[in-house]
Amino acid sequence: MISFVLAVGKNNEMGVDNKLPWHLPSDLKYFRKLTEGKPMIMGRETFESLPGILPGRLHIVLTRDPDYSVESPQVTIVNSLDELLAMLSPGQDYNVIGGKMIFDLLLSYADRIYLTKIDSTFNADTYFSEPDPKDWEIVEEKEGTLDEENTLVHKFIIMDRKKER
Repeated sequence: MISFVLAVGKNNEMGVDNKLPWHLPSDLKYFRKLTEGKPMIMGRETFESLPGILPGRLHIVLTRDPDYSVESPQVTIVNSLDELLAMLSPGQDYNVIGGKMIFDLLLSYADRIYLTKIDSTFNADTYFSEPDPKDWEIVEEKEGTLDEENTLVHKFIIMDRKKER
């Protein structure tokens, strides 16, 4: 199964200067819970924006640069969509974590979207292309807790691709 894991602002803002435009610890915990132990698919810029190689997860980096390499058994580099799709194992869960081009490229293959929706607007240069609601249904929605560390109103939404009838 291919799942998207991402957070967006009120206007589908995803990032600015290859960083998140907010600080929301509860979303970082949620991200960790969802991705731990599962392969993560991402673009090169998203990979390079991480604080390092995240423990307990295979990092599959899709890049057009055939010379790009990372010396780590936790990182696999692929150079095309065909190469990526050929390496995916049936029955394995994969999490797509960005960036925008990777989300756009893989939307037609996604089965689920884990979306943290933040009820604020942000200065951004990258926006998520919202999936067509006729193809997706919300299966769970939970308000995020507000506290001293988590000051932004947010909710956690899980959407599944609608099954053909």
